[in-house]
This record gives sequence, structure tokens and C-alpha cells, in this order.
Amino acid sequence: MADIKDPENTVIIELKDGPVVIELLADVAPKHAERMKELARSGAYDNVAFHRVIDGFMAQTGDVANGNMENNFNIRMAGTGASDLPDLAAEFSKLPHDRGTLGAARSSNPDSANSQFFINFSDNHFLNGQYTVYGRVISGMEHVDKIARGEPPMNPDRMISVKVAADA
Repeated sequence: MADIKDPENTVIIELKDGPVVIELLADVAPKHAERMKELARSGAYDNVAFHRVIDGFMAQTGDVANGNMENNFNIRMAGTGASDLPDLAAEFSKLPHDRGTLGAARSSNPDSANSQFFINFSDNHFLNGQYTVYGRVISGMEHVDKIARGEPPMNPDRMISVKVAADA
């Protein structure tokens, strides 16, 4: 696993193929980083499906309302929900959407990000300045690359567990 420099701002997502270690960029997008830690610590992200996975683009997950594969799961609803917490204002930066970066998913309203996020499979610079970048994969990208594709996938993969490294 990666050398974790700041355990309080590092998240470990357990996938079927192994752990994905994400460095949260709390200095760049503090509200988004804090939200991810809050939802991870509450267990809200555990068993949540990757509901939109586009080859060469990104893998989207984080619908804590409709995406939990252990609790009344309906793949058609996954991707339509959020947490009970208020939406977040955009925290745009100059950081590019490179392979392995974490972006905040949202509706057409820039200030509508909540719990959903995506991991970029490739450099997606057309997203720069339009979606908040708030983390980057520092190890385990090979596991992200194996997530089942589809919109939605026929047999979706899930985040088995999501933990803040300081708590793990």
C-alpha cells in the first residue's frame, strides 16, 4: 500500500480486487474533503455501487441514498440520490482532472455536489474548472481499472468499505 503522509486526509476504499488509497486535497477543497471523511466515518459509503462506469472516462459512485447494494438496492435509482447533508458549493481550482483524480459529481448546478464522486480513468481535461477536484489515488489504481463498466453496469461493483486512514 501507499506511503500515507497525512492519515487524517487519506481515505482507503476497499474494492473486490484490493484497496484504493486516496489522498484528500483538504488544502484545495476543504468542504469536499471534510464531507467525504464524514460520510466514510458514518459508514454511509459502505456497499455503495459504482452505478456509472464509462471505459476510458471515469467510474462514478457515492449515491448513499439509493446505491447501497445491501439495503433495498435498485440499480435504476442508483445515481439519483445524495446524503441528508446540505449540498456543497463548488471549490474549483487549477488542478486538472488527470488520471486517478477524484471529482465531485453534481447536477447542472455547480453548487449541487453532495455525496457522489468519480475517479478519472484517464486525463479528462475537458472537465477542468467545471467539477471540483478534491483527491487523487496514490495507490490501487489498478483495482479501479477493473471496476465493471456500464451505465449502469449489468453486475455493478461496490465500495466494500470506505475508511479514513487515521481510523483504520
